[in-house]
Amino acid sequence: MEKRNMVFIGTSLDGYIADKDGGLDWLQAVPNPDQLDLGYNSFIAQVDALVMGRTTFETVCGFDMEWPYKIPVFVMSRTLQTVPEKYRDKATLLHGPLQQVLGQLHKKGYGKLYIDGGSLVQSFLREDLVDELIITRLPIVLGGGTPLFSTLPEALQFEHVKTEVLLDEIVQSRYKRKR
Repeated sequence: MEKRNMVFIGTSLDGYIADKDGGLDWLQAVPNPDQLDLGYNSFIAQVDALVMGRTTFETVCGFDMEWPYKIPVFVMSRTLQTVPEKYRDKATLLHGPLQQVLGQLHKKGYGKLYIDGGSLVQSFLREDLVDELIITRLPIVLGGGTPLFSTLPEALQFEHVKTEVLLDEIVQSRYKRKR
């Protein structure tokens, strides 16, 4: 089984993934009249499961729409004790050290994982557990909010794979971890 931890995330030019109020409306700042998926569907097609942080889970639960995922979703949290009843058939709660959680997921046959959520991505990076980063930069400076990156114990080298310009304004870059 191939094991890969992948991040697919949008940021502002100044590196924030949510605004100062935790909002994501700015992700719609660039007109997308044809509702292009910006590579998301081809990305998600290669993923076995999604591992997200509690804040991201709560944000998704607050969207006024149907549950957006067709793959298994696992929520990492130190504070959440149970998944709200409305979402129990859609998400599974996980606790524990990242290596232990990854071991559990791999035993269940989930090798290619989509890691989502600011704190969780930062935790995976701190433990050098991110194999691939796909960062989509929107042409907006938020001036504060939830940063994508935080302090690391040591630098992590990534290899640039490709960069595309989407909708004439959005820059999406793919990087693989050099090991």
